[in-house]
Amino acid sequence: MKEFSIEALARIARAELAKNISGFFTGVSTDSRTTKAGDCFFAIAGDNFDGHDYIADAFARGAACAVVSKDVEHRPILKVNDTVRALGDFAREYRRQVGFKVVAITGSVGKTTTRQIVYHILSQHYSVFQAPKNFNNDIGLPLTLLGAEPKDQIVIAELGSNYPGEIAYLTRIALPDVAVITSVYPTHLAGFGDMQTIIQEKLSISDGLQPDGVLIINADFDQLVSACRGIPFCKKIAKRGPRAKGRDPAAFYTFGKSEPPKADYQARNITCAGFGSSFTIDSAEGGPPRAKSTQVYLPLAGPGNVENALAAWAICSQFGLTIDDFAQAVKTQPSVSMRAELLQIGTLTVLNDCYNANPASMKNALDILTNLDSAGKHRLVFICGDMAELGQQTEHLHAELGASITKARVQLLMAVGEFAKITAEAAKRSAVRPWRIQTKCFDDTLSACNNLKDSIKDYDIILVKGSRTAKLEMAVERLKELFS
Repeated sequence: MKEFSIEALARIARAELAKNISGFFTGVSTDSRTTKAGDCFFAIAGDNFDGHDYIADAFARGAACAVVSKDVEHRPILKVNDTVRALGDFAREYRRQVGFKVVAITGSVGKTTTRQIVYHILSQHYSVFQAPKNFNNDIGLPLTLLGAEPKDQIVIAELGSNYPGEIAYLTRIALPDVAVITSVYPTHLAGFGDMQTIIQEKLSISDGLQPDGVLIINADFDQLVSACRGIPFCKKIAKRGPRAKGRDPAAFYTFGKSEPPKADYQARNITCAGFGSSFTIDSAEGGPPRAKSTQVYLPLAGPGNVENALAAWAICSQFGLTIDDFAQAVKTQPSVSMRAELLQIGTLTVLNDCYNANPASMKNALDILTNLDSAGKHRLVFICGDMAELGQQTEHLHAELGASITKARVQLLMAVGEFAKITAEAAKRSAVRPWRIQTKCFDDTLSACNNLKDSIKDYDIILVKGSRTAKLEMAVERLKELFS
């Protein structure tokens, strides 16, 4: 980040500041272990740690100042009511002052992969910054914005949510120029309760859009499109007049792959096989109406990644890229760690998708697994963890997953966790000849790892997927030890 005055921060955060404190800081930290000389340390109290206990460590590492919400002895100190809010307020003002463009991405699935595709492509034409990790909450988003340098032209951020109101808060910090909703599915139901609440939460990303901003949504979700037409931002855009000569006013742009074509950015002729997908994209540079059809090869597996690539093209077109620019760049797209990441481990083919899980992403991963063995020559194995935060529908949705597993022709299901056992029972009930399924249930991931040597065979194709609570990356590492 650029150099910033401590006094200016005090004004932005409405902090108490001793009269004799002045100077500048050149970075922001919320973790004393990674604090660098010249940083401003924000002392944040979390569920497991309280940053106020580590202020001395931060100053020992060279912190220029600290923002606190409790009385402490160290100096220089800026005292505020809420350090998380102060961090957000500062990030908003920094974003305004530096003046980079912001792309904000939300959605039930696909946020991180879409962000990575957009970064890979736009960074070939602009100076682009993205967070090194999945920073999408009230701490991570501000750190993303504050990590950008004055030279950066575009910042790509994710906005996540576990409860109503979270995205509205985050978007008013990010003030996006381009806001994107990748999808809406029944996720985090423990916090939202129903789909309509989820849709409204995702649409609240428009609350912080710049006056000349662009909203891009997935047209394959009819409820989302209908709800979008009623939000204040879309009504306001419709009054702007045409975006370009000869075009109708557009409240928002859409992307999609459903037939018949109904999106501004449309994918057709989709073929998903093995380690990648090919399809054609119909759209004009800069947005609708459609003008040409271009062949695209995406080296990421599965139909879900086709949607992510379409969303990425819709974003990139807003920054002047042509469809040919996009098609050429996306051919070299690297895989995204633990998100439909295909690994060759000795004789094994492993689909490492264990970063997180919900019903929609489980189905997408199973589709990829089936496509990896379209000829039916290999055994399909699923190491399946619990899906978290599904509220009252937890048992029902885990049972539904069981039927999807047998439909995907999985022959060995290794279920890890309390609710994954429900999935295993449902899979056995729905299995019919010729796809009989073997199931093994484990209380925890360590127990499953200890059974891999006896369960996995050479040339198996293995899907590893569950919510973060399962930590199934341990199973991937164990497979590397056994078969590399």
